[in-house]
Amino acid sequence: MSGLFQQCAGRDNIRALSLTAELVALCHREIPKPAPNPDQVRFDDADFDRAAAEILAILGGNPIWVFAYGSLIWNPAAAPVEKRKSTAFGWHRSFCLEMHSWRGTLEQPGLMMALRRGGTCTGIAQRLEGGDRHSLMVALLRREIGGPVGFSSLRLIDLQSAEGPLRALCFYAEPDEIVGKPELPLEEVAAILVRACGHAGSGAEYLFNTVSALHAEGIYDPELWQLQELTAVEIIRCYRAISDQHRRS
Repeated sequence: MSGLFQQCAGRDNIRALSLTAELVALCHREIPKPAPNPDQVRFDDADFDRAAAEILAILGGNPIWVFAYGSLIWNPAAAPVEKRKSTAFGWHRSFCLEMHSWRGTLEQPGLMMALRRGGTCTGIAQRLEGGDRHSLMVALLRREIGGPVGFSSLRLIDLQSAEGPLRALCFYAEPDEIVGKPELPLEEVAAILVRACGHAGSGAEYLFNTVSALHAEGIYDPELWQLQELTAVEIIRCYRAISDQHRRS
């Protein structure tokens, strides 16, 4: 079975998720939003203006398409005027970006998804439209990147859809910080997602929302499906042990 067929299998062929909202709720903790890291270089208004102008110059008069492969599917930056189920050949999803805030802390870092080279990735291409393309692009960049690190991993990638080929902006496609680093085993990723939580929620919640959104779109990613199963098992194992300790104490 080809990777494309696997990822585009109809939702009727996909069994119910093992990871549930009830299991995910066990991972939640109230974490205060941390103060900005003074060592992290962040864009100011002028930087966002320059970055938006640079991207729009590259796009020319072409539509603004954004490839949603993770959180943008269930939490888009702006209401898309058109959506297309699309596949990026030569890319795959990977929980590989360490997070010290948002869905993790310095003490318990989390993981965020990015795209890495190799394989296939099916997601949703979203076409954004507005009267002021510059303001729209600035808002998109403010939502998705904080500074030069995020901007350096913004790429235009080729997608294939039933309606034809297109090129779309893709955030966090092979960021410099992960180049050359091996991918973590899925069992290790599951253990991190279960334990990591930040002011925006837990890693388990991020995974659950993403897999649920893909499921609703009829998209099947074999690795993510296996990861959600491992995460469900890890939550049950972890919190059952805590429950047993409380009963013995």
